Amino acid sequence: MHLLFDHITEDLVPVPAEKGISVSVLRLDKIHPVISGNKWFKLRYYLQEAGEQHKKRIITFGGAWSNHIVATAAACKINGFVSVGLIRGEEPAVLSPTLLEAKGYGMEFCFLNRGDYSKKRIPAEWLKDEYYLIHEGGYGEKGAKGAADILQYCKTDFTHCCCAVGTGTMMAGLLNAVSPGQKVTGISVMKNNTGLEKNVRSLLHQDQKEWQIIHDYHFGGYAKHQPELIAFMNEFYDQTKIPSDFVYTAKLFFAVSDLIKNNFFPPGSKLLIVHSGGLQGNASLEKGKLIY
Repeated sequence: MHLLFDHITEDLVPVPAEKGISVSVLRLDKIHPVISGNKWFKLRYYLQEAGEQHKKRIITFGGAWSNHIVATAAACKINGFVSVGLIRGEEPAVLSPTLLEAKGYGMEFCFLNRGDYSKKRIPAEWLKDEYYLIHEGGYGEKGAKGAADILQYCKTDFTHCCCAVGTGTMMAGLLNAVSPGQKVTGISVMKNNTGLEKNVRSLLHQDQKEWQIIHDYHFGGYAKHQPELIAFMNEFYDQTKIPSDFVYTAKLFFAVSDLIKNNFFPPGSKLLIVHSGGLQGNASLEKGKLIY
Protein backbone atom coordinates (compact mmCIF):
# COMPACT_ATOMS: atom_id res chain seq x y z
CA MET A 1 0.00 0.00 0.00
CA HIS A 2 1.51 3.31 -1.05
CA LEU A 3 1.28 5.96 1.64
CA LEU A 4 2.71 9.44 1.59
CA PHE A 5 4.99 9.17 4.60
CA ASP A 6 7.25 11.81 3.10
CA HIS A 7 4.38 14.28 3.57
CA ILE A 8 4.20 13.85 7.35
CA THR A 9 5.25 17.03 9.09
CA GLU A 10 5.55 18.35 12.60
CA ASP A 11 3.79 21.70 12.51
CA LEU A 12 4.55 24.14 15.31
CA VAL A 13 1.63 25.68 17.16
CA PRO A 14 2.06 29.18 18.63
CA VAL A 15 1.95 29.30 22.43
CA PRO A 16 2.23 32.41 24.64
CA ALA A 17 5.90 32.86 25.50
CA GLU A 18 5.19 33.21 29.20
CA LYS A 19 4.07 29.58 29.33
CA GLY A 20 7.61 28.45 28.58
CA ILE A 21 6.59 25.43 26.53
CA SER A 22 6.64 24.36 22.88
CA VAL A 23 3.93 22.51 20.98
CA SER A 24 4.15 20.60 17.71
CA VAL A 25 1.51 18.59 15.84
CA LEU A 26 2.41 15.33 14.10
CA ARG A 27 0.32 15.60 10.92
CA LEU A 28 -0.69 12.00 10.32
CA ASP A 29 -3.73 13.34 8.50
CA LYS A 30 -1.44 13.90 5.52
CA ILE A 31 -0.36 10.32 4.85
CA HIS A 32 -3.31 9.25 2.69
CA PRO A 33 -6.53 10.97 1.53
CA VAL A 34 -8.72 8.16 2.96
CA ILE A 35 -6.60 5.86 5.14
CA SER A 36 -5.41 8.86 7.07
CA GLY A 37 -4.04 9.49 10.51
CA ASN A 38 -3.71 6.51 12.80
CA LYS A 39 -5.96 4.24 10.70
CA TRP A 40 -3.28 2.71 8.49
CA PHE A 41 -0.98 2.17 11.45
CA LYS A 42 -3.70 0.30 13.34
CA LEU A 43 -4.71 -1.78 10.31
CA ARG A 44 -1.33 -2.72 8.88
CA TYR A 45 -0.47 -5.78 10.99
CA TYR A 46 -4.01 -7.14 10.84
CA LEU A 47 -3.96 -6.97 7.04
CA GLN A 48 -0.50 -8.50 6.97
CA GLU A 49 -1.66 -11.45 9.07
CA ALA A 50 -4.83 -11.87 7.00
CA GLY A 51 -2.65 -12.14 3.89
CA GLU A 52 -0.32 -14.62 5.52
CA GLN A 53 -3.33 -16.75 6.47
CA HIS A 54 -4.66 -16.50 2.91
CA LYS A 55 -7.92 -14.94 4.06
CA LYS A 56 -10.07 -13.33 1.40
CA ARG A 57 -12.73 -11.62 3.52
CA ILE A 58 -12.21 -9.00 6.22
CA ILE A 59 -15.04 -8.38 8.69
CA THR A 60 -15.08 -5.43 11.07
CA PHE A 61 -17.41 -3.36 13.23
CA GLY A 62 -18.23 0.34 13.25
CA GLY A 63 -20.84 3.09 13.23
CA ALA A 64 -22.37 4.96 10.31
CA TRP A 65 -19.76 7.73 10.62
CA SER A 66 -16.80 5.54 11.54
CA ASN A 67 -13.37 6.56 10.27
CA HIS A 68 -12.35 2.95 10.83
CA ILE A 69 -15.07 1.63 8.50
CA VAL A 70 -14.15 3.78 5.52
CA ALA A 71 -10.40 3.29 6.09
CA THR A 72 -10.83 -0.48 6.28
CA ALA A 73 -12.90 -0.51 3.10
CA ALA A 74 -10.25 1.46 1.22
CA ALA A 75 -7.35 -0.59 2.62
CA CYS A 76 -9.10 -3.85 1.71
CA LYS A 77 -9.70 -2.70 -1.85
CA ILE A 78 -6.05 -1.70 -2.24
CA ASN A 79 -4.85 -5.02 -0.82
CA GLY A 80 -7.30 -7.30 -2.62
CA PHE A 81 -9.60 -8.28 0.26
CA VAL A 82 -13.39 -8.41 0.30
CA SER A 83 -14.59 -6.16 3.12
CA VAL A 84 -17.71 -6.48 5.27
CA GLY A 85 -18.85 -3.80 7.69
CA LEU A 86 -21.08 -4.79 10.61
CA ILE A 87 -22.74 -1.44 11.23
CA ARG A 88 -24.30 -0.31 14.50
CA GLY A 89 -28.02 0.43 14.23
CA GLU A 90 -30.84 -0.20 11.79
CA GLU A 91 -30.23 0.41 8.08
CA PRO A 92 -31.08 4.06 7.33
CA ALA A 93 -33.19 5.16 4.38
CA VAL A 94 -30.20 7.19 3.19
CA LEU A 95 -26.64 6.06 3.83
CA SER A 96 -24.25 8.50 5.49
CA PRO A 97 -21.45 9.95 3.34
CA THR A 98 -19.08 7.67 5.26
CA LEU A 99 -21.00 4.53 4.34
CA LEU A 100 -21.48 5.70 0.77
CA GLU A 101 -17.73 6.13 0.47
CA ALA A 102 -17.06 2.72 2.01
CA LYS A 103 -19.62 1.18 -0.35
CA GLY A 104 -17.75 2.78 -3.23
CA TYR A 105 -14.67 0.83 -2.16
CA GLY A 106 -16.69 -2.38 -2.36
CA MET A 107 -17.60 -2.86 1.29
CA GLU A 108 -20.69 -4.97 1.98
CA PHE A 109 -22.86 -3.99 4.95
CA CYS A 110 -24.76 -5.88 7.60
CA PHE A 111 -26.73 -3.63 9.96
CA LEU A 112 -27.06 -4.86 13.55
CA ASN A 113 -29.47 -3.73 16.23
CA ARG A 114 -27.69 -2.16 19.17
CA GLY A 115 -28.10 -5.24 21.37
CA ASP A 116 -26.42 -7.55 18.87
CA TYR A 117 -23.83 -4.91 18.11
CA SER A 118 -22.88 -4.45 21.76
CA LYS A 119 -22.36 -8.21 22.03
CA LYS A 120 -20.47 -8.20 18.72
CA ARG A 121 -22.62 -10.98 17.27
CA ILE A 122 -21.72 -11.89 13.71
CA PRO A 123 -24.79 -13.21 11.83
CA ALA A 124 -24.42 -16.80 10.63
CA GLU A 125 -24.72 -15.88 6.94
CA TRP A 126 -21.41 -14.02 7.17
CA LEU A 127 -19.61 -16.98 8.72
CA LYS A 128 -19.97 -19.42 5.85
CA ASP A 129 -16.64 -18.44 4.29
CA GLU A 130 -13.31 -18.16 6.03
CA TYR A 131 -12.90 -14.62 7.27
CA TYR A 132 -10.51 -12.47 9.25
CA LEU A 133 -11.98 -10.34 12.04
CA ILE A 134 -10.74 -6.88 12.96
CA HIS A 135 -12.33 -5.43 16.08
CA GLU A 136 -13.97 -2.02 16.19
CA GLY A 137 -11.43 0.76 15.81
CA GLY A 138 -8.66 -1.78 15.24
CA TYR A 139 -8.60 -2.53 18.97
CA GLY A 140 -6.19 -5.30 19.92
CA GLU A 141 -2.52 -6.18 20.20
CA LYS A 142 -1.80 -5.82 16.48
CA GLY A 143 -3.56 -2.47 16.39
CA ALA A 144 -1.43 -1.24 19.27
CA LYS A 145 1.69 -2.67 17.62
CA GLY A 146 0.96 -0.63 14.52
CA ALA A 147 0.24 2.50 16.56
CA ALA A 148 3.63 2.16 18.25
CA ASP A 149 5.22 2.70 14.81
CA ILE A 150 3.78 6.24 14.71
CA LEU A 151 6.65 7.62 16.76
CA GLN A 152 9.13 6.53 14.08
CA TYR A 153 7.96 9.53 12.05
CA CYS A 154 8.68 12.37 14.45
CA LYS A 155 11.35 13.86 16.67
CA THR A 156 11.53 11.96 19.91
CA ASP A 157 12.71 14.69 22.29
CA PHE A 158 9.20 15.54 23.53
CA THR A 159 8.28 15.44 27.21
CA HIS A 160 4.55 14.93 26.71
CA CYS A 161 2.63 13.12 23.97
CA CYS A 162 -1.06 14.02 23.66
CA CYS A 163 -3.71 12.12 21.70
CA ALA A 164 -7.45 11.69 21.36
CA VAL A 165 -8.77 8.40 22.75
CA GLY A 166 -11.63 6.30 21.38
CA THR A 167 -10.91 2.61 21.88
CA GLY A 168 -7.53 3.27 23.51
CA THR A 169 -5.60 1.36 20.84
CA MET A 170 -3.45 4.24 19.65
CA MET A 171 -2.75 5.46 23.17
CA ALA A 172 -1.58 1.99 24.20
CA GLY A 173 0.71 1.81 21.18
CA LEU A 174 2.19 5.22 21.95
CA LEU A 175 2.75 4.17 25.56
CA ASN A 176 4.55 1.04 24.42
CA ALA A 177 6.81 3.19 22.25
CA VAL A 178 7.68 6.19 24.44
CA SER A 179 10.85 6.32 26.49
CA PRO A 180 10.91 6.30 30.30
CA GLY A 181 10.10 9.77 31.61
CA GLN A 182 7.95 10.74 28.64
CA LYS A 183 4.31 11.21 29.64
CA VAL A 184 1.28 10.35 27.53
CA THR A 185 -1.96 12.29 28.03
CA GLY A 186 -5.12 11.02 26.39
CA ILE A 187 -8.30 13.01 25.84
CA SER A 188 -11.39 10.80 25.86
CA VAL A 189 -13.91 11.73 23.18
CA MET A 190 -16.69 9.72 24.85
CA LYS A 191 -18.86 10.48 27.85
CA ASN A 192 -18.59 8.23 30.90
CA ASN A 193 -16.29 5.76 29.15
CA THR A 194 -15.39 4.21 32.47
CA GLY A 195 -13.65 1.15 31.04
CA LEU A 196 -11.19 3.08 28.91
CA GLU A 197 -8.24 2.91 31.28
CA LYS A 198 -8.70 -0.85 31.57
CA ASN A 199 -8.78 -1.18 27.77
CA VAL A 200 -5.51 0.72 27.45
CA ARG A 201 -3.84 -1.18 30.28
CA SER A 202 -4.70 -4.54 28.71
CA LEU A 203 -2.59 -3.65 25.65
CA LEU A 204 0.50 -2.39 27.46
CA HIS A 205 3.74 -4.34 27.43
CA GLN A 206 4.43 -2.99 30.91
CA ASP A 207 2.39 -0.55 32.98
CA GLN A 208 5.32 1.49 34.24
CA LYS A 209 4.99 4.52 31.99
CA GLU A 210 3.44 7.80 33.11
CA TRP A 211 -0.01 8.31 31.61
CA GLN A 212 -3.51 9.53 32.25
CA ILE A 213 -6.79 9.92 30.43
CA ILE A 214 -8.77 13.13 30.90
CA HIS A 215 -12.54 12.77 30.57
CA ASP A 216 -13.60 16.44 30.73
CA TYR A 217 -13.60 17.41 27.05
CA HIS A 218 -16.18 15.15 25.37
CA PHE A 219 -18.59 18.04 24.58
CA GLY A 220 -21.63 15.90 25.30
CA GLY A 221 -20.39 12.51 24.15
CA TYR A 222 -19.10 10.63 21.13
CA ALA A 223 -19.67 12.56 17.88
CA LYS A 224 -21.39 15.32 19.88
CA HIS A 225 -20.40 18.93 19.61
CA GLN A 226 -21.35 22.37 20.84
CA PRO A 227 -21.04 25.84 19.25
CA GLU A 228 -17.95 26.50 21.37
CA LEU A 229 -16.16 23.57 19.76
CA ILE A 230 -17.07 24.60 16.19
CA ALA A 231 -15.90 28.16 16.91
CA PHE A 232 -12.63 26.77 18.25
CA MET A 233 -12.11 24.63 15.15
CA ASN A 234 -12.40 27.68 12.91
CA GLU A 235 -10.19 29.82 15.11
CA PHE A 236 -7.56 27.08 15.40
CA TYR A 237 -7.50 26.62 11.62
CA ASP A 238 -7.28 30.38 11.07
CA GLN A 239 -4.24 30.54 13.36
CA THR A 240 -2.43 27.34 12.33
CA LYS A 241 -3.94 26.14 9.02
CA ILE A 242 -4.41 22.76 10.70
CA PRO A 243 -7.86 21.24 10.06
CA SER A 244 -9.52 19.14 12.74
CA ASP A 245 -12.65 17.01 13.03
CA PHE A 246 -15.30 17.52 15.68
CA VAL A 247 -15.35 13.84 16.72
CA TYR A 248 -11.71 13.42 17.74
CA THR A 249 -9.01 15.96 16.97
CA ALA A 250 -10.92 19.18 17.68
CA LYS A 251 -11.62 17.93 21.20
CA LEU A 252 -7.94 17.05 21.53
CA PHE A 253 -6.70 20.45 20.37
CA PHE A 254 -9.27 22.25 22.51
CA ALA A 255 -8.28 20.23 25.56
CA VAL A 256 -4.57 20.82 25.11
CA SER A 257 -5.15 24.55 24.58
CA ASP A 258 -7.25 24.72 27.74
CA LEU A 259 -4.74 22.68 29.74
CA ILE A 260 -1.93 24.99 28.63
CA LYS A 261 -4.00 28.01 29.63
CA ASN A 262 -4.48 26.49 33.09
CA ASN A 263 -0.78 25.62 33.54
CA PHE A 264 -1.29 21.86 33.43
CA PHE A 265 2.06 21.38 31.69
CA PRO A 266 5.12 22.66 33.60
CA PRO A 267 7.49 25.24 32.08
CA GLY A 268 10.04 23.63 29.81
CA SER A 269 7.59 21.04 28.50
CA LYS A 270 7.80 20.00 24.86
CA LEU A 271 4.42 18.76 23.69
CA LEU A 272 3.80 16.44 20.76
CA ILE A 273 0.14 16.31 19.67
CA VAL A 274 -0.73 13.38 17.40
CA HIS A 275 -3.22 14.39 14.68
CA SER A 276 -5.11 11.14 14.11
CA GLY A 277 -6.85 12.19 10.89
CA GLY A 278 -10.55 11.41 10.52
CA LEU A 279 -11.50 14.63 8.76
CA GLN A 280 -14.19 12.83 6.76
CA GLY A 281 -16.41 12.99 9.84
CA ASN A 282 -16.95 16.71 9.23
CA ALA A 283 -19.19 15.80 6.27
CA SER A 284 -22.10 15.52 8.70
CA LEU A 285 -21.88 19.22 9.57
CA GLU A 286 -23.99 21.79 7.79
CA LYS A 287 -22.16 23.46 4.94
CA GLY A 288 -20.66 26.77 5.96
CA LYS A 289 -20.07 25.88 9.61
CA LEU A 290 -16.35 25.39 8.98
CA ILE A 291 -14.05 27.75 7.10
CA TYR A 292 -12.14 24.84 5.52
